[in-house]
Amino acid sequence: MLGLRSLAAALTLLSLTFPMSAEAQERVLRTLTVTGQGEEVIPTTITRVQLGVEVRGNTAEEVQQEVASRTAAVVDLLRSRNVEQLQTTGIRLQPQYDYRNDERRFRGYVGTNSVSFRIGTEQAGGLMDEAVKVGATKIDGVSFLATDRAIASAEKEALRDATQDAQEQAEVVLNALNLTRKEIVSIQINGANSPRPPMLQNAMLRSESASTPVIGGDQVVRASVTLEILY
Repeated sequence: MLGLRSLAAALTLLSLTFPMSAEAQERVLRTLTVTGQGEEVIPTTITRVQLGVEVRGNTAEEVQQEVASRTAAVVDLLRSRNVEQLQTTGIRLQPQYDYRNDERRFRGYVGTNSVSFRIGTEQAGGLMDEAVKVGATKIDGVSFLATDRAIASAEKEALRDATQDAQEQAEVVLNALNLTRKEIVSIQINGANSPRPPMLQNAMLRSESASTPVIGGDQVVRASVTLEILY
């Protein structure tokens, strides 16, 4: 048994001492690594809105009741319009003070309740106006995004573009050096991503006769692919 172990160890040591074959060394050395980039721009058709109710008053009970009443009316409206991903994003009730001449004076209470939802961009302006009429007092943020289906399709296109870009880069370099491209020995997909547009913050709601205009923009989807090519 010991002899077999010694023989195995000797064979392992012997294999480690042999240098790589010339063919293997050439395969390692004669590779070109290129990274291609792909980008697709798609229109946004969905608006994510975060709006809320803010109430000030003399007592906590008074403020909380008013916030609850207004918020319930806003939520009922949003549900009746079949908005998507409706959820509460913040609830707060706290005292307010003035500080003058090193003295703290009680001013009353402020209460807030915020919700967020998604709706088609063409409907967003009118719905926000309606929300004002039933009790909303502020918009905490608005952002625009494309549909999940549009993003998934754009990600595939961005990957195709990135792959094509990487191959074109390799062709330019190898042709310039009078080298012949062989097979691709390694592929790395660095990913396709679609950064969410930042929300437009702290817009104030005003109830006016005309519908609030809401105009979406474009969303950029990017991808990156790395190829290792033998030459």
